[in-house]
Amino acid sequence: MASILIIDDNESFRSLLEDMLVAGGHTVKKAADGLEGAQLYREGPTDLILTDMVMPHSGLSTIRVLKEQFPGVKIIAMSGGGAHRLDYARSSGAAGTLTKPFSAKQLAAAISEALGAGPA
Repeated sequence: MASILIIDDNESFRSLLEDMLVAGGHTVKKAADGLEGAQLYREGPTDLILTDMVMPHSGLSTIRVLKEQFPGVKIIAMSGGGAHRLDYARSSGAAGTLTKPFSAKQLAAAISEALGAGPA
């Protein structure tokens, strides 16, 4: 399975995502904001990043910085704050998007797609 970095400022949501991902056989790293997430990725790249869009050091900034430094990085953007944020994420290089709240099935499908096991 994949190694996944979760970047989200909501600790409860990070833990919920971690539980879902570990149950699916993935290994997980967690960060509370975009700066911490980018640093963790630089120290030890993962197969995929799941990043919230609305948080300190925003998801959009994080996507842009990481895509510039690591053009091949796979990122799924998450937001409950409106489709326009996810549109910006996709145009900045996110491989996929998820609207909060989402199900474990939707998460698994997005991960498969982003990692190349489904339509790109």
